[in-house]
Amino acid sequence: MRRPSLTTWILISIVAGGAFGYFFPDAATQLRVLSTIFIRLIRTIVAPLLFATLVVGIAAHGDLRQVGRMGVKAIVYFEIVTTLALLIGWAAITISRAGVGITLPPPPPGEQAAAAPAPQTWQDIVLHVFPENIAKAVADGEVLQVVVFSVMFGIALALVPEPRRRPMITFAETLAETMFRFTNIVMLFAPIGVGAAIAYTVGHLGIGILVNLIMLLATMYVAVIVFITCVLLPVALIARVPLRRFLAAAAEPTSIAFATASSEAALPRAMENMEALGVPRPIVAFVIPTGYSFNLDGSTLYLSLAAIFVAQAAGIQMPIGQQFLLLLTLMLTSKGVAGVPRAALVILLGTVSSFNLPTEPVFIILGIDALMDMARTATNVLGNCLATVVIARWEGELDGAGAGQTRP
Repeated sequence: MRRPSLTTWILISIVAGGAFGYFFPDAATQLRVLSTIFIRLIRTIVAPLLFATLVVGIAAHGDLRQVGRMGVKAIVYFEIVTTLALLIGWAAITISRAGVGITLPPPPPGEQAAAAPAPQTWQDIVLHVFPENIAKAVADGEVLQVVVFSVMFGIALALVPEPRRRPMITFAETLAETMFRFTNIVMLFAPIGVGAAIAYTVGHLGIGILVNLIMLLATMYVAVIVFITCVLLPVALIARVPLRRFLAAAAEPTSIAFATASSEAALPRAMENMEALGVPRPIVAFVIPTGYSFNLDGSTLYLSLAAIFVAQAAGIQMPIGQQFLLLLTLMLTSKGVAGVPRAALVILLGTVSSFNLPTEPVFIILGIDALMDMARTATNVLGNCLATVVIARWEGELDGAGAGQTRP
């Protein structure tokens, strides 16, 4: 008999936790310690995971003296498209207001309720981005400061001669792989932590929270459709991508990503089909793996949507400047985690915590995260397939003779 997947266990724990919280609300309040343990374990992952993945991504692919103009074009394209995805997610949740109306349970003893961030001047916002002490930034959970340090470290490492650079890249790669395995270990506790959080939440809020979840799920899928039709499609038309042939080539890897919620599962077929479409192998080998670090369209859209949902659920009116700083943080912290199960949860928890937002709404989101993960992963793969063709066209190297010859 096939063993249930982690997603299945999480769904079971959500149902069990919801039922327990509904029928035994008093007992459910005693389970919060289990969800708090899970949150603390997740928070320990954030800083080393971001440092390792960003350093590897920049030092391995970011030396523009080696990758030349293709590297510049790819990075510029990635950042423009992911920024648009971020803004679409932010606009969608701002319009739907799916998190409004939720009344969160009181914080546990010894913790203060989240308060609205104090108004800041633009000088305060700029200064807050740069760390004065990286150890302090890690200890305080200042995710954006960790990202800035990691990016600068990666750039500096990319300028070091190859023989001296390689040991540090190897260390960062080992650290990244270790933290991914650490994440997998922590996620084994997820059904217990999530079930306890849902039991506690339902014990205080009742089952009316399901209405907000349905609205959030609908908002996510509508935002993905808007992104594809209003961003990816115009990009394809501007780049004169052969749409029918491209869709035939991208359909299979995108379907695999949607069904498995794994970008890595779709990677081999995506590379094969893009090469068969007429994209030269060197461009495929550079753009798609790099895109897995820097072109996570679906993930950035989801993170912006989920983070604003958390603020809405907490009843916190964030100033527009604070919201855009939050979006900037998400855009930077989402790099390098494609294909890692539940990595978006790690990034989301770390980011909302650094902005003094409560973590309870994150567990509410986790109740439908499997369905949202399918959409964001498929969007990641589709976006990277299109990026490969666009860069090839930009370089004047799209081979029309290979178009349409997707692998069986």
